[in-house]
Amino acid sequence: MIVKMIRYDFVLYSGEHERFLERLQELGLVDVTVTGWEPSEADLRLIADAEAKTKAVEALRTKLSEEDFKAGEPYATGEEAFAAYAAATTEAAALRGEIARYAKSAEELLPWGEFSAATIAKMAEQGVVLRYFNCNTNAYNENEKAWSENYTLAKISEQSGQTYFVVVAMPEAEIEIDAEEVKAPTMNYREAEALGAEKTAALAATDEVVARAAATIEKVEAEAAEAREKLHLAKVVASGEKVADDKLVVMEGWAEEETAEKVDAMLEEYPNMIYLKRKPTEEDETPVKLKNNRFARLFELIGGMYALPKYGTLDLTPFFGPFYMLFFAICLNDAGYGAILLAAGIALYLKGGEKMRMASLLTMVCGGATTLFGLYTGSLFGMSIPDMLGYESIAQSPFLDFQNQFFSLALALGVVQILFGMFLNICLQTKLFGFTSTFGLLGWFIILLSGCIAVGLPMLNENLVISWFTASSPAFYAAMGVGAVLMLLLNNIKRNPLVNFGSGLWDAYNNITGLLSDVLSYIRLFAIGLSGGVLAQVFNSLALGLTGLDAGIDSFGVGTIFQIVGAAAILLVGHGINLFMSAISSFVHPMRLTFVEFYKNAGFEMTTRSFEPLTNEKK
Repeated sequence: MIVKMIRYDFVLYSGEHERFLERLQELGLVDVTVTGWEPSEADLRLIADAEAKTKAVEALRTKLSEEDFKAGEPYATGEEAFAAYAAATTEAAALRGEIARYAKSAEELLPWGEFSAATIAKMAEQGVVLRYFNCNTNAYNENEKAWSENYTLAKISEQSGQTYFVVVAMPEAEIEIDAEEVKAPTMNYREAEALGAEKTAALAATDEVVARAAATIEKVEAEAAEAREKLHLAKVVASGEKVADDKLVVMEGWAEEETAEKVDAMLEEYPNMIYLKRKPTEEDETPVKLKNNRFARLFELIGGMYALPKYGTLDLTPFFGPFYMLFFAICLNDAGYGAILLAAGIALYLKGGEKMRMASLLTMVCGGATTLFGLYTGSLFGMSIPDMLGYESIAQSPFLDFQNQFFSLALALGVVQILFGMFLNICLQTKLFGFTSTFGLLGWFIILLSGCIAVGLPMLNENLVISWFTASSPAFYAAMGVGAVLMLLLNNIKRNPLVNFGSGLWDAYNNITGLLSDVLSYIRLFAIGLSGGVLAQVFNSLALGLTGLDAGIDSFGVGTIFQIVGAAAILLVGHGINLFMSAISSFVHPMRLTFVEFYKNAGFEMTTRSFEPLTNEKK
């Protein structure tokens, strides 16, 4: 649900407003509206500091999650740890560049062997210069004799079809040789390797600094939080509206209704300040905070990827959560894959810490639902559980025949979610504008619900027929008539009935075409679930064919070990790829159905402003 808010308007002397905001920050309960903020140079430094420290914390957490990483001796303070980490990472980046450069130089210098750069320099001072060339070995062999008649050549080495040689010449002499001349080396390959080793040792020293910073991550995180707090405070201070020749400052703030008494108590004690308090209106840009039960809170991660609901409307998180879990399970549709996700969620919960708790719990819930649904459809790593239990066919077993039965069920699920969304929209509109404002939507809902009960249920299953409510029953015609009157004549009770009729017809056309498109979108549940299962079966068949067991045990021969190893590789790689791709599809497509089909029919309205009170995270 959406937490109820209270709006505050503050008026105080301009010289007091920064101190007042610091007091609100200590309280940690008030969101002060930021308007027209343009960052100063000091603010830009705060932004850079907050971003750098936040990224440092993320990088250090990644390091700590590595199995072979060991934290070192912690620093005394978070600021010291961050400064050392920032310097070490900058130095490490430069060292890695130098290591790569020296490695490349050593590779390029290797054909020239070992030589003394100092000796070559002395020779050059005495007028003897060495020029360095390389060419194709065949070309060198063909031209060596001719070249030697005009120049003094010395062959150095042959590598990979290339010959490397030097020519002894006078300074600035022209050498006409059909070969590539290269720049004279300033060191040999062993010297380049030695310099690379020095830089590698220096890089190892930076790793020790990172290990110490990782051991101080909580203090670094506190420093990052403090930087964000300073930035938030700077935004609020700069956005206060000055009036009365800049003598007064007017600010807008928001607090949760349940904490308003604590805010009032602080405000009553603060001198030289006037405040007004009221409930938000429709014109206000009220910040939003969600408060749900443990189950629904998991799906706030999903809803947050789209947008927060507008204040005064309906938080749809508790309502789409069960659908999303079910749709995820349908798309993945394999008990084995579900069990792997469940295990991954448990591992993430145990090792990921507080930051990953919600994500790990969501993974566990979706993995558990997939396991149960996979068992219901009789699928285990692409294998048929009914076949393993000895049933002649899945139709004769208690399991759901996904391939032959679920197409219509997917459409039925779509209709159920869409109708549920419309019902929620009716409830919301009734709350906001009164029951009479929903007559048009209510009429359309009654028509759809009646059609689904009288026509849809018998098509889905003959046993679901309601004898007194069929397509030919008086009750059905009565319901359709009531729905038609509401939709066509009473969609706006303040307008002329003829205008309502025309508007109702147009709405009916749009609703019919839109509904058809929305319902058909749910076929993706069947298609994704089927495709993942088919791919799993393909990999199983490939592995079985490699072993030869599909032709009987007699096909096992000399290569049995290699057959088993190859089959195992196919199973691991194939199922790994299939699980990865199917999991992504199972995550994305139910989210798409939620945000497009369900949100639209439920009348979702969004806001971009979340409740972010001034707070002191270090207190």
